[in-house]
Amino acid sequence: MKYVNPIIPALILVAGLFSPIAILAQKINFGENSYLDYNVNSGTFNVYINGRQVLQNAYSEVLVNEKFLRSNDFTNRSVKKNAFKNKIGGGSHYIFTTKSKSGITLTQNIYAYTNRNFFTVNVAVSGSNLKTNKMIPLKGELVGYADFTTCRNLFVPFDNDTFISYEANLLVLKKENVSAEVTAVYHNTNRKGFIIGTLNHDKWKTAVKTKLMDLNRLELTTECGFTSYDITRDQIEHGYLSGRSIISSNIFFGYFNDWRNGMENYAKTVRATEIPIVANWNGPTPVGWNSWGVMQEKLSYKKATEVVDFFAENLKGFRMGNVAYIDLDSYWDNMLKGNDYATLKKFATYCKSKGLKPGIYWAPFTDWGFQGGAKRKAPGSDYTFDQMWTKVNNGFHDFDGARALDPTHPGTQKRIYSVISNLKSCGFEMIKIDFLGHAAAESTQFYDPKITTGMQAYRLGMEYLIKCLDGKMLIYAAISPSLASGRYVHVRRIACDAFKTIKDTEYTLNSVTNGWWQTYLYNYIDADHVVLANESEAANTARTLSAIVTGTLIVGDDFSVEGQWKARAEKLFQNQDLLKIITDGKAFKPVDGDKGKSASGQFIKDQGNIKYLALFNYEDKNTAATIDFSRLGINEQAISMIEDLIENQVVFPKDYHQKELGPAQATMLKITLKN
Repeated sequence: MKYVNPIIPALILVAGLFSPIAILAQKINFGENSYLDYNVNSGTFNVYINGRQVLQNAYSEVLVNEKFLRSNDFTNRSVKKNAFKNKIGGGSHYIFTTKSKSGITLTQNIYAYTNRNFFTVNVAVSGSNLKTNKMIPLKGELVGYADFTTCRNLFVPFDNDTFISYEANLLVLKKENVSAEVTAVYHNTNRKGFIIGTLNHDKWKTAVKTKLMDLNRLELTTECGFTSYDITRDQIEHGYLSGRSIISSNIFFGYFNDWRNGMENYAKTVRATEIPIVANWNGPTPVGWNSWGVMQEKLSYKKATEVVDFFAENLKGFRMGNVAYIDLDSYWDNMLKGNDYATLKKFATYCKSKGLKPGIYWAPFTDWGFQGGAKRKAPGSDYTFDQMWTKVNNGFHDFDGARALDPTHPGTQKRIYSVISNLKSCGFEMIKIDFLGHAAAESTQFYDPKITTGMQAYRLGMEYLIKCLDGKMLIYAAISPSLASGRYVHVRRIACDAFKTIKDTEYTLNSVTNGWWQTYLYNYIDADHVVLANESEAANTARTLSAIVTGTLIVGDDFSVEGQWKARAEKLFQNQDLLKIITDGKAFKPVDGDKGKSASGQFIKDQGNIKYLALFNYEDKNTAATIDFSRLGINEQAISMIEDLIENQVVFPKDYHQKELGPAQATMLKITLKN
C-alpha cells in the first residue's frame, strides 16, 4: 500500500479534483511514534504504536432509520484535514465523509493529538428525518498479544448502586465482556494495556464490549445507545435521537506502558472535555461525620447536637484547614414540623457556633412515598407526584424502593427549588445528594419533548439543581453515574454503602483498586462513612486507612452514646500523620490490578520525596505482604527511612521486603527518599 502526503487530499478536495481511487491511504500521526493507517477506499483503519499493530480493520456504523449504515460499506469518500486545539491539546482533525444512495451522509471524525498518546473518534450522520438509538463510533479487533487470555479486562459499573463491584477478570475465549463507558485491557505483570472509553456523557449511555475471538484477536465494539437492567438500571431500550444531524460520543483510544497511567490520562481528558459547570472547590479536603453510618432513622436534634459537642470537645484535632462537616443524612425530616424548618436552622446555627460546618442530605429525583398515593402535592408547586413520575411504557421507573421523578417536569423543578431554598436559608454549607441514577433513567416520554434520552434528562436535571444551589454548598454525590456526574459535584462516593467490617473495607477498596482514577475526574472521591462500632482495633484501623487511601475521611459512629468507638475515634481520627496524607485530597494508586471482584492489598501514593504505601489483609488469618520496591517504582538505594505510621516505629530499609499482617490488619508505611 502506497502512502501519500496527508495534506494532498485536502488540497485536491478544495480544488474539486478528489479521486478516491488515486488516494489509497492516509497515514495519521499521533503521539510519539504512533499512527493510524486509514484506507480511504474501504473506510477502515489500522493503528500502530511504536511500530507495533494494536488495532485492525476498525470502522464505524450507525443504526439509522432502522437500517445499519457502515463506513466500510462504501468505496467513495471525501477527506478533509484541519488543525485543531482544545483543552486537551492540539493536532490534526481528519474528516472522512461518504453518502448513501438514500441521501444519508456518514462522517467519521478522527482527532489525532500530536502531544498525547491517544486519538479520539466519533461518527455522525446527516440528512432528512433521521432517527437512531445506536451509534458505533469504533468497531474492530485489538491485536498485538500472542495470548490475550493472559490479559485482564476491566468492568466499570455505570453507577455505584446495588453494591455492584468493579471486576478485573482474565479474558476467556468467546465470552463477551460489557463495561459501562470505559474499559481497560492489560497485562497485570508488565502493566501494558489498552484504554478505550467515552468522553461525552450528555446524550448517550455507552457500552464498551470485548469478545476474544481467538488467542490473538479481541473484538472491540463501542456502542452508544446501550441499556441493561443490571448495568444501567433501565427497563426499556435507549431513547432515540432524531433530526437532520446526529453525532455519537467521542471515543478515546490509547495504548499505554502502564494501564494505570492510561486510566488517569483518560479521566483527565474527560474532565477537560466535559468542563464542570459547578464552581471549582478551593476549600480544604472534606472530613467530618455523617448520620447514616449508625444513627440512621434515630436521627434527632438532641442526638445530632451531642455529636457536635463530641467533635468540639473530644475531636478538636480531626480537621482539615480547621474545617469539619457534621452532615445530617436521611431522616432529617424527623426535625421538620410540617414545612417548618426552624429546628434544622437551629441545628445549623448551633453547629457553626461550635466551629463546625453543617451538612444536609437529599434525593432530588426520587419519590420515596409513592405508595402513599398518586395525588399528593409536591412541595413548592401545585403539581401532584403522579404527574412528575418518570413514565416507562405503561408504568414507571421504580428502583431501590423509590420511584423516579422526571427531571424535565416543572413540578420536579419547583420541588427542587423549594427544598433547596429552605436548606440554603437554614445555613447548610454541604449537601449530600443521593440516588442520582434515577434522573438518568430512559423514559417512554419525558415532559420536555426535546429530551429523548436518559442522559439528556440527567444533564437538564443536574444543571437545574446546580443553578438552585448557586455555589452555596460543597456538593457530595452518593449513588450516582460514575462518569456523567463529574460536571456537577465536588465529591463522589466511590462505592455503595460501606460501614465497619473488613469486608466493607475490601468492598470499598475494590472500587478504589479499579476506579481510583476518578480522583482526576472529581475534586475528591470518598470511601463512605467509616464506622468503628465494636469491631476489632485491626478492623477499625483498616477501615480508617481505606478512607485515607481514597482521599477523604467521613466517619459515622453514634457519638451521642457511649462505646469503645469514642476512644478509638480520638486516637485514629486525630492522627496527624494520617491526616497529612489527604491534604491534597487525591487517591492512592493500586499496585495490583488482578484481583477480580476483590481488591489490591497494596496502594501507593507519591508526595515528592515521600512515598506512602498502604498494606491490607482482608482475611481472618495472618498473611505476609511482600514489598517489591521496583514494582512500586522506588529505587531501593534511594530510601533513607521507612516509618510505620500505625505502629509508630521506624523500620530500617535494609532487606525490608515483607510485612507480617494479622487478621483484618492494615498499616501505612511512610517511605522517605534521599534528597
